Amino acid sequence: MERIALAKAREARRVLREQTKLEEQARIEAEKREQDAAAAAAATAESDARARAADSRIARVIDDEATRKAERDQRYANRKARQA
Repeated sequence: MERIALAKAREARRVLREQTKLEEQARIEAEKREQDAAAAAAATAESDARARAADSRIARVIDDEATRKAERDQRYANRKARQA
């Protein structure tokens, strides 16, 4: 009887250890998924920020070019008006 009780207790401890290991492994995997998701979100945010910065630079260049052309056209119109 005593041997059976010891065997049952030993089995119960083994099951508890195994369950604890599985819970720990699940927790570690969940943390890893969270870290991966955070890293992916950070990479996406950085990529979006770079794209916005590039779009902003392009828009400034286009605006500067349009302003320069408008000023050139105005000088040309003024020159033509003086010649007339």
